[in-house]
Amino acid sequence: QVQLVESGGGSVQPGGSLRLSCAASGFTFSTHAMSWYRQAPGKERQLVARISSSGSMTNYADSVKGRSTISRDNAKATVYLQMNSLKPEDSAVYYCNVYRRFDDRNYWGQGTQVTVSS
Repeated sequence: QVQLVESGGGSVQPGGSLRLSCAASGFTFSTHAMSWYRQAPGKERQLVARISSSGSMTNYADSVKGRSTISRDNAKATVYLQMNSLKPEDSAVYYCNVYRRFDDRNYWGQGTQVTVSS
């Protein structure tokens, strides 16, 4: 079965950095685009960044563009989100996501909490 396990969240001060990781299993990682989403309390889940299966194409939400980098290691079946210059408004639960064509379904990890506060 598909499993997505996020790690790397935590509490940081404004201006700090975090690197989130998502270890994937249960599907052919190298043939699927991967995404990071986030959800703050009382808000809808929103796309943060997406990376193509090969890693050659990425896109970002305007709110994180220039401060975040999504990357992947297909040999390790892991996708990363490097976040720099963090702001309080970046505080949210961050989720790893894959859409699997085989069963036309979105899969989500359990989420990792990011808190940016002084």
